[in-house]
Amino acid sequence: MTDTRNELTHANRETVRRAFEAWRDGAGTITDLFATEMVWRIAGRSVVSREYGSRQEFVDEVLAPFGARFSSSSDPFRPVTIRSLHADGDTVIVRWDGRGVANDGEPYENSYAWFMEMRDGKVVDGTAFYDSIAFNDLWSRVRPDP
Repeated sequence: MTDTRNELTHANRETVRRAFEAWRDGAGTITDLFATEMVWRIAGRSVVSREYGSRQEFVDEVLAPFGARFSSSSDPFRPVTIRSLHADGDTVIVRWDGRGVANDGEPYENSYAWFMEMRDGKVVDGTAFYDSIAFNDLWSRVRPDP
């Protein structure tokens, strides 16, 4: 049983590491890591803090409007530093810093902690923590491009 758990831990850690590196390098999107039937929570008091009942709901209500606040060609929002990545069985935790230049020309930087439950190489349950003040400033200051 220990070997199986160690293998699962290693596989999940590597899956998440590769997904974040691809996102950072512009070679993939983080949504590729999410299961269709996923639950995602944003903790705290940001304007988008609540539970999202599916990948599509999370993408439509948070990720797409967030991404539309950045230029897709010059300096889109991406992870710039993965500070730590921890895995234990089906649980993976990533602490990372992200950065991008918003459509108003101002940089947006934030630090995140994502707690994810994996199944079959996909996130089925996640919770995100970040600086809500910085997020809310971006959300209210910058209009998303259509």
